[in-house]
Amino acid sequence: MRLACQLRPIHDLTVLPLLDASGIQQSPRRSDEERRAGEQLVAALFCDLRGFTQLSESKLPYDVVYLLNRYFAMVDNAVTEAGGVVDKFVGDGAIALFGLEGGFEVGCRQALTAAARLSEELGRLNTSLAGELDRPLRVAMGLHGGTAIVGTMGSGRAAGLTAIGDTINTASRLEGLAKQRNVELAVSADLVRAAGADCADLQSEHLEIRGKSNLLETWLVPDAATVRRLLPSAH
Repeated sequence: MRLACQLRPIHDLTVLPLLDASGIQQSPRRSDEERRAGEQLVAALFCDLRGFTQLSESKLPYDVVYLLNRYFAMVDNAVTEAGGVVDKFVGDGAIALFGLEGGFEVGCRQALTAAARLSEELGRLNTSLAGELDRPLRVAMGLHGGTAIVGTMGSGRAAGLTAIGDTINTASRLEGLAKQRNVELAVSADLVRAAGADCADLQSEHLEIRGKSNLLETWLVPDAATVRRLLPSAH
């Protein structure tokens, strides 16, 4: 579409699409099509692009889809390589679950690893898109762990594996808090401790989370890539 005004064919042409702008291919999930809903300890990650609405106003629709698909592919890779599952993409954000298999502590380590990977990959994506962007893409992430109701929910083709409950809501609130405090990651102390992370060099704050009556001990991390060094070396 961008080259249409520059192209003057003098004979029949064959067009080969290099990018499917309609969406990205979802990674296969592990036999979860008929998973019965039940309580389970999980770690949840919410991530959202910052300022993308403003950025998209100056772009052609095709360019917006291209940027989002590059970002979504990056998120999907970071999550799956860490051992998690992308629950869904919503707007310019994503929700991912960890610990569905392997246990809660493993899931918490996976979630922190995914956050670090996502931060690192975003830096590389910004480098590759430097000629297309007025300013680098920025992300805000929230991480929390605890009990959630996990199972296949929805109807028909819209049915899929998801999780609901206070743990998921809190992770969403932490993502919003990361935006407010201008950091890449807001992660609950509960998740950090369950992951066995070494937080001797970090300082937590007891913060008010919308919708919760008690203060939540939280680490605010300006650069999420730094959490990788806090994890046990075996992981």
